[in-house]
Amino acid sequence: MKKKRVNKSALAKEFHISRASIYYQPKMRLRDESLKEQILSVLSEHEAYGHKRIAMHLGRDKKCILRVMKLYHIKPLKMRQRKPYKKGDMGKKPSGYCNYLKRMCPIRTGVFWASDFTYFWYGDRFYYLATIIDVFSREIVGIAFSPFHNAELVMEALKDALSRHSAPLFIHSDQGSEYNSEAYITLAENNGIKISMSAKGKPWENGFQESFYSQFKLELGSLKHFANTGEILEAIYHQIYYYNYKRIHTALKMPPAKYATQQLNLRGKLF
Repeated sequence: MKKKRVNKSALAKEFHISRASIYYQPKMRLRDESLKEQILSVLSEHEAYGHKRIAMHLGRDKKCILRVMKLYHIKPLKMRQRKPYKKGDMGKKPSGYCNYLKRMCPIRTGVFWASDFTYFWYGDRFYYLATIIDVFSREIVGIAFSPFHNAELVMEALKDALSRHSAPLFIHSDQGSEYNSEAYITLAENNGIKISMSAKGKPWENGFQESFYSQFKLELGSLKHFANTGEILEAIYHQIYYYNYKRIHTALKMPPAKYATQQLNLRGKLF
């Protein structure tokens, strides 16, 4: 039995619509579906990117990206959880050293470094990662990894940074015993670096490092699938390389190392 041929003109007239609308496919929906695929492609490589970084990566408006992510219920594959601060440490006054980071805004790399360390649970014990970040470029310039959190850990991070970069004018940290140790302070001062410290219980005064660790640990992921500490260390170096050279920093609109190079070239042209 032959199918009855539909007269599209008659059909459009019957439903009081234009004939062209019968063939119409909403362009917005097609654009949204195309953008959705682009967003998912970015997330496949950068699992912790939110809508702002995705927008920068694609060169699109962040509101448009956010709208499409909400429309298709797309979320970063890795999302961080916020941890509360210790109430017992809140409001304690700093002693010994000023917080120069509150008073100054560096205008180039190599002026102000910030130092801190974080911990990881693996096997049946904690391991510690110390890093040093250039406050201007947000680039990680020094690292050290150890099963102990002591003066040697933070000193090794500083030595690592000094082995590849000129000494800064200032280095900032919290008031932990590691940073208050005579050995660490002597190492810094012997290299002509002035000490800066934040108040106890005020991690936001070292916000550059706090922000870095929050996202870094999220993107590094669980350590359970690593066979040994050697694999963990390799993954840490790989993740720091990704942070420095590939991952878009929202404040810089580009990776930190690229920003540092760009600013260095710009200063060279100006001076």
